[in-house]
Amino acid sequence: MVIKRFEIWLSNLDPAVGSEINKTRPCLVVSPDEANKYLNTIVALPLTSTMRSYPTRVNCVFKNKKGQIAIDQIRSLDKIRMIMKMGRLDDITCKKVYEILQEYFTYI
Repeated sequence: MVIKRFEIWLSNLDPAVGSEINKTRPCLVVSPDEANKYLNTIVALPLTSTMRSYPTRVNCVFKNKKGQIAIDQIRSLDKIRMIMKMGRLDDITCKKVYEILQEYFTYI
């Protein structure tokens, strides 16, 4: 299975615990292609249609549906959880995701 950065994959996030995002939903792959090629896991950000005004959410439109990318719900997923490739996110939104990720993980 070839999974590439910036692709959106329908992913099974169950079972979830506590406040983790659950169910089967689209996820944006953010791990680098080199890691995706050799590892059995990928790093992904779930998409949600529940709009929140959190600084860790990035607004997006995918397949004509408005939603958000939940950076605060970053997950490492086994490739077994990846059901099917749905498409690719636009470059402008991907750039915004990486800006927020950089802020999120910056050591102060």
